Amino acid sequence: MSKSVAFYTLGCKLNYSETSTIGRQFKEAGFDTVEFTDKADVYVINTCSVTENADKKCRKVVKEALKYSPNAYIAIVGCYAQLKPKEISEIEGVDVVLGAAEKFQLLEHIKDLTKNPKAEIFNKPIEETNEFVASYSFGDRTRTFLKVQDGCDYSCTFCTIPLARGESRSDTIGNIIKQAEEIAASGVREIVLTGVNIGDFGIRNGKREDRFFDLVKALDEVEGIDRIRISSIEPNLLSTEIIEFVSRSKRFVPHFHIPLQSGSNKILGLMRRRYKRELYVDRVAEIKRIMPDCCIGVDVIVGFPGETREDFIDTYNFINDLDVSYLHVFTYSERENTPAIEMEGSVPGSQRADRSKMLHILSDKKRRAFYETQLGKGGDVLFESDLKEGYMHGFSRNYVKVKVKYDPLLINELKAVKFESVLPDGTMHAEEIAETLVH
Repeated sequence: MSKSVAFYTLGCKLNYSETSTIGRQFKEAGFDTVEFTDKADVYVINTCSVTENADKKCRKVVKEALKYSPNAYIAIVGCYAQLKPKEISEIEGVDVVLGAAEKFQLLEHIKDLTKNPKAEIFNKPIEETNEFVASYSFGDRTRTFLKVQDGCDYSCTFCTIPLARGESRSDTIGNIIKQAEEIAASGVREIVLTGVNIGDFGIRNGKREDRFFDLVKALDEVEGIDRIRISSIEPNLLSTEIIEFVSRSKRFVPHFHIPLQSGSNKILGLMRRRYKRELYVDRVAEIKRIMPDCCIGVDVIVGFPGETREDFIDTYNFINDLDVSYLHVFTYSERENTPAIEMEGSVPGSQRADRSKMLHILSDKKRRAFYETQLGKGGDVLFESDLKEGYMHGFSRNYVKVKVKYDPLLINELKAVKFESVLPDGTMHAEEIAETLVH
């Protein structure tokens, strides 16, 4: 009788792509992949070091797994497993902990699934982690997250990712094209390019061999994929040539997600970001000049050490004046072994929460304003397989979220629609104006 495995992923799109790749390894080894609640023989929990309360979340997921399957073999992998292996190994019920370099060798460390009296740790120093392991998500979405880059050479004072994932490194363009062709052959319609710092794509063995723009041009020629989306790119790495290419691209969609983190040059300096806000203004203006309907998402951190109320209001007003479409708001939380933890001017938790709430409200306002600029216009929407209270959703090329009554025939289909009205829940109501665009 075959053994079963269930997966749980915390964190980013990159983690999802890697979990999916580990899942394919288990499938090739004869395991059946089951739902988390289906009493699996093995649970693999892929952790994150960026989200708050990583330890608490990891403990809770382990506890839930053992509730469904008390004798299950528990493996913890990912960023938090790299940073805090000893802490994780002491969580009751954990059998094995694997760091950044070892997570893709998980099957080699699983023997007969006998639970260990004490968790084993396989975790080498992050400085020795320099191999790139190709990954992409598959099987559960109409879009696939394709990992093109890993690690980071930047040294932002708040961030643990370089400690958890190591130096910047990338796959070859040739290998990525092969993976994109595999994805296209599987029927997936959209690829989302993901990595830690994808604009820094092209470093192998410590040397720059390619540029991200070279990858973008090559991927645009892959047949069978309708859309390619760039998940996130640093403003200092988003060149005019990339913006102009996307504007006339066959496959790259008019949607950029550009981390800002703060609208105050003082705070950007304390964060050790590689740009000032003036560059950010320039990048947004350049995008909107060439692609007026482009969707622009923004990452911003509130409550960073030294952020006074005046600094925050400066950030709020700066974003309010920007022609952007939505925000991802992060509340600063202290991380061990980062320079920021030693900085003066800690912001009280209540103030961090208040600032976060203000920016979440601003994000809703920005999204609605962007959607209202789209009313009366047309676009093709790719529908996903979600079902909630009788409705399903899809996204336009420029990331407008459209809500329609559930119809299984719409899943993974492109439909030409006209945007009619913004609904109370913040999604778009649209009317179909043509038959399915591509079968």
